[in-house]
Amino acid sequence: MASELRDSAKRVQDFLFAMGFSFKVKELPGSTRTAQEAADSIGCTVSQIAKSLVFREKETDLPILVIASGSNRVDVMKIQKSTGLKLDKADGKYVKERVGYAVGGVPPVGHNEPLETILDPDLKRYEVIWAAAGTPFAVFKLKPNDLEPLTKGRWVDLSEEI
Repeated sequence: MASELRDSAKRVQDFLFAMGFSFKVKELPGSTRTAQEAADSIGCTVSQIAKSLVFREKETDLPILVIASGSNRVDVMKIQKSTGLKLDKADGKYVKERVGYAVGGVPPVGHNEPLETILDPDLKRYEVIWAAAGTPFAVFKLKPNDLEPLTKGRWVDLSEEI
């Protein structure tokens, strides 16, 4: 199966296997570029999409990965209060250069460099979730509790209050 994947998706699959995880990357005919498109293509709720958002830390210029439930908006001030990280937007060029994937296909793993990762506890509400796998058409299914060992991330309340 992995040999049929596009290069970026294969890179994610190879990383997952190398780290001892058995998750299977799937390429879908429909786009998974946005959380809504991913949910529509997969047939799940938007909240079950583990969207990977890359921010720039203002003081260090390091990329910071935030994995949020697809229905949540990220409140960077909440993250700053909990972690001390001062997050700013990262443009597509920065994300591609530093992380190794284009916006719309950023996976939770397999990056150019290790990323400090913040995880949305709202993802724990679901038995299974779906994450991007390197392209705007590739995903893999996992359980929320797999995110912490997979990414070395930490759970932080990060959703914007409505």
